[in-house]
Amino acid sequence: MTFSERDSSMTDYANLTTEIKDGVLTVKLHRPPANAFSRKMVEELIEVLRVAEGEEPVRCLVFTGHEGYFSSGHDVAEISEVSGTDSYRYHLQTTYNRLVLRMRRLEKPIVGAINGLAVGAGLGFALATDIRWAAESARFIFGFTAVGLTTDAGTSLTLPLLIGMARAMEMAFLNEPLTAEQALSYGLISRVLPDEELSSTVAEMAVRLAAGPTRSFGLTKRAFNRALLSGLADTLDYEAHLQEIAHRTADHQEGIAAFLGKRQPEFGGK
Repeated sequence: MTFSERDSSMTDYANLTTEIKDGVLTVKLHRPPANAFSRKMVEELIEVLRVAEGEEPVRCLVFTGHEGYFSSGHDVAEISEVSGTDSYRYHLQTTYNRLVLRMRRLEKPIVGAINGLAVGAGLGFALATDIRWAAESARFIFGFTAVGLTTDAGTSLTLPLLIGMARAMEMAFLNEPLTAEQALSYGLISRVLPDEELSSTVAEMAVRLAAGPTRSFGLTKRAFNRALLSGLADTLDYEAHLQEIAHRTADHQEGIAAFLGKRQPEFGGK
């Protein structure tokens, strides 16, 4: 069933809700309590993008989250279960690498309505959108190094591209939350709105995009991708290689144990 054939309240997804109105497909991440990604959730997002690509009535997409969270990143408990030779590389190749490439190659506008915390893969997912507006309460955290991992979901390219190398390194090494106002001043997002106005204001903008020259928008996105993100596929593949190395470190095992145990990690640098 296509999106345009569904009742607005319908959803075929366990971790997402979808609604189409006035040419805008709004997709809300819904995996309580913090919209952490799972493999199933990523597969659902890829499927949404696949269907939206071929559905003419869908002319703009909006991604946001439920309950004051955008996404806290990948479910750490699920990450801890990844094992085997080259396993984490395979995990990324079959999840975020596919998702980010789908988003960037979709020649329709994608808007990120960042309504809360965006961490790790949640940050990478947000940065793969075309236009990002955020609520005042939104916070952006690198997150990967907090559990002994390294960059993925394209953030090694998109983060320094948007905010510069020095600020990107600071975010990656310190893992301190970036406020919405800081994110705006850095160029990570393009607008900050009161929490209660984010949804309605983004919806108005998305309707305007949906009524615009979709083909022209798509070609413009293709041109920007070629000019600035032509190495994205290679970057994602290299991130997966490095993440596999990081996944095998003692520091990562300590980071996972500390996170699940709700304590501060004691990294040994190994």
